[in-house]
Amino acid sequence: MEIDTKTFKEKLEAEKETLKEEMKKIARINSASKKEDWEARGTDFNIQQSDQNERAESQEEYELNNTLLKDIELRYNNVKEALKRIEDGIYGVCKIDNKPIELDRLEANPAATTCEKHINKE
Repeated sequence: MEIDTKTFKEKLEAEKETLKEEMKKIARINSASKKEDWEARGTDFNIQQSDQNERAESQEEYELNNTLLKDIELRYNNVKEALKRIEDGIYGVCKIDNKPIELDRLEANPAATTCEKHINKE
């Protein structure tokens, strides 16, 4: 089975950009980190002029954003790994048994690293 990696690369690149835009809405890149490390943010406000309710709302927003960020960042990293596998010439190969990943599985999840048989080990 020959996989059209060009098409999958385009899909993955588009998804990567979408995910990055989603992360920008709820987080910022930690400038102190040497790698691309995202950190969630809450509402910006003046702490000396804010009341308890504003601080509580900001904390709730931060916690929600942090939860969302973890999910988005996981998918973002999976997409980046899939792009690396394309670059390395091993895209579409199950990481468990080195057999081809089903095309319909890759269509549904271009970042898949396992075949359907090993889906629970991904």
